[in-house]
Amino acid sequence: MAITRTDWLDAGLDVLAREGADGLRIDRLASRLGVTKGSFHHHFAGAAGYRTALLDHYEQLTLQALDAAVEARQQQGTRATLEWLVELATDEPSSIRRAELDRAVRAWANSDPEARATQARIDARVIELLQTAWRPASESDAAARTAALVPYLVSLGAAVTVPPISAAELRAVYELLLGAVPGAATD
Repeated sequence: MAITRTDWLDAGLDVLAREGADGLRIDRLASRLGVTKGSFHHHFAGAAGYRTALLDHYEQLTLQALDAAVEARQQQGTRATLEWLVELATDEPSSIRRAELDRAVRAWANSDPEARATQARIDARVIELLQTAWRPASESDAAARTAALVPYLVSLGAAVTVPPISAAELRAVYELLLGAVPGAATD
């Protein structure tokens, strides 16, 4: 079976989540995938190119899932959008929440400018999407931004808590926050 570029990137995300950025070694990834390092060099121009591609892959996966979630429910109003995001964020396994991977990328961002830039773009986009979801139920853009920060900061706190907050506990917190959403599902 031929190993694709995406296979390498997905394996890298798994290693990153389990071992952090220091675990991203070509020989270990090749062994994990059961291929030679030649396969790696067929897809990537060295370790630096791989790390760039991995960060791009992580960013795309993270934002595509969130964009799709918000777009799918936006016409149904603020509450429906936020309820759907709670479902996605607390499902096991979650399509938009991988606490161990989030922690690893944030740790990597502390020491690597490229990882930091990637995380900054992700954070800005997530807050923007949440602000868009909150805007119909808010009196101003500033109020929508403040409302958007609340669930995002809860999510970040849950991602870095040791031991991790369970999906069930996080769902209970989000449901408590949903009580602050004005109006019905048709805001």
